[in-house]
Amino acid sequence: MKTALTLDQLNAAPVNEAMHLLAGVYEHSPWIAEQALTTRPFASLAQLKHSMARSVATAGRDAQLALIRAHPELAGQAMVSQTLTAESSHEQSKAGLTQCSPAELTHLQQLNTAYREKFGFPFILAVRGPRGTGLSRNDIIATFERRLLGHPEFELAECLRHIHRIAELRLNDKFGVTPTLGNEVWDWHEALAQFSDAGYQEQGQLTVTYLTEAHRACAAQIKSRMLACGFDEVHSDAVGNVVGRYYSDSNTRNIDGGYSPETPNTLLTGSHFDTVRNGGKYDGRLGIFVPMACVRELARQGQRLPFQIEVVAFAEEEGQRFKATFLSSSALIGRFDFEWLNQQDADGITMREAMQHAGLAQDEIPQLQRQPADYLGFVEVHIEQGPVLNELDFPLGVVTSINGSVRYTAEVIGTACHAGTTPMNRRNDAAAAVAELLLAAEKRATQDGDSVATVGQLLVPHGSPNVVPGRCQFTLDLRAPTDAQRDAMVSDVLESFQNICNRRQVRSTLEETMRAAAAPSAPAWQKRWEQAVSALGVPLHRMPSGAGHDAMKLHEVIPQAMLFVRGQNAGISHNPLESTTSDDMQLAVLAFSNLLQQLASDLQQPGLPPARE
Repeated sequence: MKTALTLDQLNAAPVNEAMHLLAGVYEHSPWIAEQALTTRPFASLAQLKHSMARSVATAGRDAQLALIRAHPELAGQAMVSQTLTAESSHEQSKAGLTQCSPAELTHLQQLNTAYREKFGFPFILAVRGPRGTGLSRNDIIATFERRLLGHPEFELAECLRHIHRIAELRLNDKFGVTPTLGNEVWDWHEALAQFSDAGYQEQGQLTVTYLTEAHRACAAQIKSRMLACGFDEVHSDAVGNVVGRYYSDSNTRNIDGGYSPETPNTLLTGSHFDTVRNGGKYDGRLGIFVPMACVRELARQGQRLPFQIEVVAFAEEEGQRFKATFLSSSALIGRFDFEWLNQQDADGITMREAMQHAGLAQDEIPQLQRQPADYLGFVEVHIEQGPVLNELDFPLGVVTSINGSVRYTAEVIGTACHAGTTPMNRRNDAAAAVAELLLAAEKRATQDGDSVATVGQLLVPHGSPNVVPGRCQFTLDLRAPTDAQRDAMVSDVLESFQNICNRRQVRSTLEETMRAAAAPSAPAWQKRWEQAVSALGVPLHRMPSGAGHDAMKLHEVIPQAMLFVRGQNAGISHNPLESTTSDDMQLAVLAFSNLLQQLASDLQQPGLPPARE
């Protein structure tokens, strides 16, 4: 059996020997290892991976294209003629490409030809997949077909990202490293994803909405898994949240054999397990399973910390079945709106009836309110739901603020008239006015660098190909990391809107439908995340969150900070293509463990007040 490489060996080896030790990590491209080795010593495998990836990023386009072209096609001539490198042969075999049927082989070779003709380089896919165990041939072919439709610049970057993933797995092999915790968290996601609402499960789509049969099955599985992880107390509360508590070292057994807390210090964490319709497996759920994995490791080691850990699997965040977004976290801060109980779903079932059917005691909802003085803070791990970390090739990101947002529904009213007979300078085109606003909002948001503006819905009622639009309905969503930045953008965009309408001689209506305050991360908690990430040897990246999270609600009463985990497939979310790797999950678990140990150290220092900054 081959002896695993160690970082000490790599750090101490002469350059030529070190390059030999890293041979084969990047296909036929030893210059990458040579460049990365100039940054020795490496404190962690994650740091080595990043250093090699940075060598590629700074090498220039010609070198990047040469790297891509050094890779063989999937199920291509090199595989058929058995001239692949040992690493590529192992990977293609593990994905079952060497067992392709004649029809599959023909189809793959046709795709290879079409892809190379369109882009000028071979299609690259990390066929061992996000968990490292291999994609199915169906998944490979579906990905090939989807990416064949991509833009050349995107595909070049995507090929490089997959090359880095291939290199990551090859380095794991060389160093004898298996992301055991990440693999288990991955498996927990897969197991939970077996439950989906009726009508969606039959189509292979993941949809879990509030208090459906699938939702209750998810809650039961989370509860069971929390108990298996070693939580001291697990229960479902009056709105369907699953709550697990791992007691602190200052809790003492009482006469009944249970525990009684002697200190109010509790770290609150968690995320949601409901989904959007036809969504992904990781949105929200990652923030439940990462702390659960940490608690399990503490329990296995018999370790208690000087604070209690409370993990909440929030039952509702997405507002899909009922229009009561953040219902669960609102209950925890004492802001559950009892008018929500009268809301009806698409089948006419009220929330009150759904809660009664699920056996939830609505009169106990006020008792769910947490007392801020009992809590040190709230931390949440979440898949990024965007492309930034993926494009930077960073596995983790520390959130600086959850964007404040304002949302509008609006309509422009012009004059419907004949598209052929009305001169361009005689038109009052409602759709053209909205199109101009869309571009103005895009330009204004770009000016800030980290603001965003979206026209998400655009409708021309009763439109016709030969009629100038007389009406155009649309939505406008404006977000920024601070309320002041958001409000300045709102003012500018609405002023532009009024000017556009005046110049085009059209009328408009505008209704504000939602306003949420920004939730800046508590400095002390953001710093703890930064230290936890830096200790892993991975690059530190600070970023705002454009999406809303349960942390926004908890921010109203206790300090909060979030950690993002890189998503695959350009970071897409609210989509079946949402994905992340078990290696990145492993880093998230390790970062969370670092944060726990760091907080424990802070609390044990004499003279320090409770760590509730």
